[in-house]
Amino acid sequence: MIEIKNLTKEFQTAEGIVTALKDISLTVPDGDIYGIIGMSGAGKSTLVRCINMLEKPTQGTVEIDGVDLGTLSEKQLRDVRHDITMIFQGFNLLMQRTCLKNVTFPLELEGVKKADAKKRAMELLEIVGLQDKANVYPAQLSGGQQQRVAIARALATSPKVLLCDEATSALDPTTTNSILDLIRDINEKMGITVIVITHQMNVVENICKHVAIIEKGEIVERGEVGQVFSHPKSTAAKHLVFPEGDPGAIIVTEPNETLVRVVYNGAMAAGQPMVSRLAMERGIEANIAYASLRELDGRAYGSMLLGIRGGREKLQEAIEFLTQTEDIIVEEVNQNVQ
Repeated sequence: MIEIKNLTKEFQTAEGIVTALKDISLTVPDGDIYGIIGMSGAGKSTLVRCINMLEKPTQGTVEIDGVDLGTLSEKQLRDVRHDITMIFQGFNLLMQRTCLKNVTFPLELEGVKKADAKKRAMELLEIVGLQDKANVYPAQLSGGQQQRVAIARALATSPKVLLCDEATSALDPTTTNSILDLIRDINEKMGITVIVITHQMNVVENICKHVAIIEKGEIVERGEVGQVFSHPKSTAAKHLVFPEGDPGAIIVTEPNETLVRVVYNGAMAAGQPMVSRLAMERGIEANIAYASLRELDGRAYGSMLLGIRGGREKLQEAIEFLTQTEDIIVEEVNQNVQ
């Protein structure tokens, strides 16, 4: 388990002290895929560098399996970093080495015998689907293939934790999805804890179980991905979940309409024509004022704003109908949605 407690990181600049992280506290369970998402400059990369102590926190602690990394000597930290590996946006491969030798490199540093290192590297290249590229140089590979080599290299020391710092930001959507599938597969088969640092909503939606949203160096919201994305509370979360604009100023103009928010919190309801069924089965008219739904692992998350017509009796009947579906929450809202 990774426990970050009251972590603060300050930098001294020519203009004075800059606080990059302020009182960060997070718990990442073993075997989790934990997303940390925020816009550029929010402090994501500084946080991930504090987790493996490439940056020493100004205050607070980072504990892995109960060990406070801040109390360790440099030699002890080097040993711990065998269990905490990293992949980056820029791949960081050694261009003068073949794929095979890139993967054997960390094993060579550990003094592993050449034959054993080669055997391990070939096993890892097979896991990432590049066993046929063992003797190819990185410059001859696509971006997605280079990242797969970087993942294989990161796995060479059999780590407990994999840190992904914007690992898919330089890739096209199709390649991104294939890399995320690979990371999910590694997490499931090897039990490696994964921390994903990103500014991309689709990355968190695709593979993460939990998410923390960081803004201006502070954690403003955290929880299960479905919970946070279906009903965001903080301004930063709303901006990420509703990039086209939070429906916070939608006003009901029809005098006989009452606005309700329908929250999909993991409902098996994606594709169900809820509004059409409401009209056909109950004779209740509903106006869709806003909808933002996404599917995660076959379940629907997000929210929809409906204007229900016909007065209080029809409103109550509509709420009862909509809430018959498991994991759907319906709440009446004011004219100005909060």
